Amino acid sequence: MKIEEQLNNFITDHLQKIKPLTRRAKLAFWRAAISGRAEDYSEYGKLELELRRIYSSPGDFERLTTFKKSGEVRKSALKRQLDILHNSYLENQIPLELLEKIVALSTEIERKFSVFRGTIRGRKVTDNEIKEILKKSKDSIEREEAWYAAKAVGREVADDLITLVELRNRGARELGFDNYFKLSLSVGEQDEAELDTIFQDLFQLTKEPFSLVKEKIDNSLAALYGVETGELMPWHYHDPFFQEAPLLTEIDWDGYYQDKDIKEMAVSFYESLGLPVEAILKKSDLYERDGKNPHAFCEDIDRQGDVRIFCNLKNNEKWMGTLLHELGHAVYDFYMNRELPYLLREPAHVFTTEAVAMFFGRLSSNALWMQKMLNSSENEGVEIERESSEFSRMTQLIFARWAMVMYDFEKRLYADPRQDLNSLWWRLVEKYQLLNKREPGANPDWPSKMHFSAAPCYYHNYLLGELLASQFYSYIRQNILSCNDRDGVNLVGCREVGEFFRDKVFKAGKYYHWRQMIERATGQPLTAEYFVSQFVGNKS
Repeated sequence: MKIEEQLNNFITDHLQKIKPLTRRAKLAFWRAAISGRAEDYSEYGKLELELRRIYSSPGDFERLTTFKKSGEVRKSALKRQLDILHNSYLENQIPLELLEKIVALSTEIERKFSVFRGTIRGRKVTDNEIKEILKKSKDSIEREEAWYAAKAVGREVADDLITLVELRNRGARELGFDNYFKLSLSVGEQDEAELDTIFQDLFQLTKEPFSLVKEKIDNSLAALYGVETGELMPWHYHDPFFQEAPLLTEIDWDGYYQDKDIKEMAVSFYESLGLPVEAILKKSDLYERDGKNPHAFCEDIDRQGDVRIFCNLKNNEKWMGTLLHELGHAVYDFYMNRELPYLLREPAHVFTTEAVAMFFGRLSSNALWMQKMLNSSENEGVEIERESSEFSRMTQLIFARWAMVMYDFEKRLYADPRQDLNSLWWRLVEKYQLLNKREPGANPDWPSKMHFSAAPCYYHNYLLGELLASQFYSYIRQNILSCNDRDGVNLVGCREVGEFFRDKVFKAGKYYHWRQMIERATGQPLTAEYFVSQFVGNKS
């Protein structure tokens, strides 16, 4: 029997096992995220382990390796499926006992994040309540209490998380990698040296612009809170990690949305692009409740159209942006070509779906989009335009520097998980974000970022997504809308933009390597030049 025929048979047998199991596992996670119940997380953990046991088969991995080494798999779609399968099996070729420990511990940490609520003056508070205080309170003491409440989960998960990192590292070393970070990049078809270069170049390019923006922010915050700029602490900024721009403009961004139904706005907008989302929202869970995970995500349950999003919506600018973002992920999954083989019915890469989500998520503070969607007056439109470009630029510079903290820290975390991680965290926060270090305490800050447990070695993809979102934006304005550099880009009602994403990005799925997909869609490889042009520039 020819190698390609053997591989086809292998894939058929493999899909019979993993398709129903994957669907059950995703539904179990969905239920657990909603309920927060230990038994729901336990069920999810069991199914996740069952899936990983399939991928841990040494015999199957040996067969896939033989197929690859043969050089006889030439059909494009089949060769691509082989690469994907080989990577999926590779990362699971660790002893079953170790695999079981990793799955059980990561599931337990996720449960702790889901049910944890910080406390302020003896009262448990939601994530939305904490963020509301950090956005609006002028009382430094209240802000500090809210900030510590946001970070308190770190104490609950720190020891487990360090153990989990060590378990992941043990598994990676079993496979010949120095640590899990390096394994993760390898199976994710990414090159560490390339990423290091991108991050270092952006660090240098954003150094002066970010410093100027940070100085402007600090002067405004110091005046607002009645302190000297040198006395500003992390809780004086408007989110727990300083990953978002403080709302310091004359515009009350939240005020534009507080009397609107942001869900209906999102429905109307995506409909105007020719990308209806009603079927997605019908199965989604959108509003907060006790025990529910306080964050947001998108889930493709079956790669056959059951796509849904998970939110905790409030009618404000943050959740408008988050809703547009999560629906960006969702339309990518929902409008994928379902005639593709199951294994190719995924985004080209995790950062390409992030790019689409970010492209749309940026619109919540975009002047033209707001004017169209909110039916603003001409005077309001002028006011929004005046403030929005600088706010967007500030937002992107702040996020880029925050992503640098995460990338650098996670590399070092997996290189040596027993070092003084809180000291490392604050050295990097000072270096990249120019924040003053809080007084040392028993409560570790870094583990309160859920991504370290739930999405390990992932965060750099958010910044790559921002780069690609700007590349998409530039391509669309020049090649689809024929705008010059001074024109704004109005996307509302622009079905050509929906067609571009559906035909050039979504339908391709994972048929092409991410580098190929980007070049085919935009005419050139991934580059930081459009992000730099759009958000860094020479402005002050």
